Amino acid sequence: MSFAKRFEKVFRLLLPSPFAIALLLTIFSFGLFWLYADGPWLSRLGNSIDYWQAGLWNGPLLVFMVQMMLILVLGHTLALAKPVTLFVNWILSLSRDPAKNTALISFFTLVLAFLNWGLALVFGAVMARKAAENLSARGQVFNYGLLGAAGYSGLMVWHGGISGSAPIKAAEPGHVQSLVNSQINAMPDRIAWEETIFSPMNGTASLFLLILIPLLLYWVARKAPGQKENIQAQNSSIETSEHQGAEKLDHSPWFGLIIGLLILIIGLRSAWNSEGLNFLTPNFINLALLALGLAFHGSLQNFLNALDDAIHGAAGILLQFPLYFGIMGLMRDGGLIEAMSNYFSANSTAFSFPLWTFFSAGIINIFVPSGGGQWAIQGPVLLETAQSLGIPYGKAIMAMAYGDQLTNMLQPFWALPLLGITGLKARRIVPYTLLLMLLGAVVFLGVLMLF
Repeated sequence: MSFAKRFEKVFRLLLPSPFAIALLLTIFSFGLFWLYADGPWLSRLGNSIDYWQAGLWNGPLLVFMVQMMLILVLGHTLALAKPVTLFVNWILSLSRDPAKNTALISFFTLVLAFLNWGLALVFGAVMARKAAENLSARGQVFNYGLLGAAGYSGLMVWHGGISGSAPIKAAEPGHVQSLVNSQINAMPDRIAWEETIFSPMNGTASLFLLILIPLLLYWVARKAPGQKENIQAQNSSIETSEHQGAEKLDHSPWFGLIIGLLILIIGLRSAWNSEGLNFLTPNFINLALLALGLAFHGSLQNFLNALDDAIHGAAGILLQFPLYFGIMGLMRDGGLIEAMSNYFSANSTAFSFPLWTFFSAGIINIFVPSGGGQWAIQGPVLLETAQSLGIPYGKAIMAMAYGDQLTNMLQPFWALPLLGITGLKARRIVPYTLLLMLLGAVVFLGVLMLF
């Protein structure tokens, strides 16, 4: 049995499905709340149920869930279009070697993740799928789980990029003072990107990861080559038969193109009116994916055929995101996250606080896998403690960002879109994402101690 097979077999025995993990974390969160909360047992039980249900059906979070489902479905639909297939195949044609393909996928995914996490999530998954299809068609031996891990590696750097929730919110005028106690007059109005995303510390960490992650995955691919797999190519069907009357509109190669271009113009208008790259939101990404999908598929019918093939991958998001929203409500409204943050803050020094922030953020991310939600909960304590200890605000923010993105390699929540597109199981990618997590921990702890 190969090294890769033994490695995956261990995790197959130890790691349940992502849905089972979400259910187990829910049960564990209820247990933590009952141990932590005060009051009679029945009162604690009632409060825990209320907090959980409030999170489960939280309106803004459910909107976010739909945005993520659309990113997955529209991105997968676009991936089935011929122009996208040709472009991805061109990138992968830079090498026919499976190990080099793995390194290429991780490199392009990391670069894109620094720009926008949503695009990286879809693009990395598409590249992993296309690489597997090409290698399978040539009868080559490859490690599909490792290709999937390469396509997911962008989630290791996203929070240190220009779509990172905490740095973006902290840079908004007035946000910092609105987040913390207004009586603290010395708190700055905003924390500029030069102190967070474009700081020497974050630049060093990002550069090291951009170099080391592809090299590590290349080395692992050499040591764990995998096996031959039968990965069938996914292509949207092309309509060629005769059509009459109004049905010609659905099969016209021009109608979808025109509508797609009009939608793209609408999206570009919002981008033109935005400051910098702030327009790169989930809404803009979905609008762009819809526009390009309509334009590239050649007809509405081809687009709908591809949509039917892609939509089944969204089932995991539909079921599991609300469970994590419930956990978030339980942890946030029950005071568990604030208590953890306060504990680390009260027992920290100027040197140890960024390190404790890093570790606590990593733990919190397992239960609340949302950078924006984590910043809203942990941010006030983090900023006030940084001020009292004389720590640069930017360093404190990035310590939280590093911990948040690190345990994405352990928590399969954000892997759901990739799993839907590639058809992989979480247990096949987690052994390799854990290696990335160990590498990331060394890099992040190193820059936090040195800068």
